Amino acid sequence: MQFWQIAFMYKWVTAVQLRLAVKTEANPFGEITPKQYKEITGQDFETQAEA
Repeated sequence: MQFWQIAFMYKWVTAVQLRLAVKTEANPFGEITPKQYKEITGQDFETQAEA
């Protein structure tokens, strides 16, 4: 189990806060992929451009 998954499960971070850890073009140093974000939170990851 990954750190971010545990942090979300124990409510140390919210889904909104976890978005900051997602690797994107705007955030190339993120630690998780959009796919991992969905696996952890159950929510699709959408960038501001997609929303």
